[in-house]
Amino acid sequence: MRVLIDTNVVLDFLQERELFVEEAARLFQRIDAGEVQGFIAATTITNIYYIVRRTAGVKVAQDAIIQVLIDLHICPVERTILEQAIALNFQDFEDAVQYACGMAHGVDAIITRDVSGFVDAAIPVMSPKELDRILASE
Repeated sequence: MRVLIDTNVVLDFLQERELFVEEAARLFQRIDAGEVQGFIAATTITNIYYIVRRTAGVKVAQDAIIQVLIDLHICPVERTILEQAIALNFQDFEDAVQYACGMAHGVDAIITRDVSGFVDAAIPVMSPKELDRILASE
């Protein structure tokens, strides 16, 4: 299964956010095991670096980026993706960019904790917990 992972889920994993880390860690375990192919938008990389650097420092932020580059496929964000994203008219432009990347790379689902950001999406949108439940039943 190919999934685009929203920034919040990647940060849950990297920053070990207490309420969400277990579900995010299971997703990354499935990626490491080859059960799931994980994708993120290239713009997510800079967001992750900025947030992790602010809270934990440069070294931790650099290590986080290295881990992301090892674990995940990076979807380029070029003009056509940005044009598609703006045409989607989502309330959150970051979500629109991620969605356009997911469409361009033929993902099977978008994994996020904020499914409301992807209203009327043609791609299934679900939480890490929902994905885990689906994969466990296969």
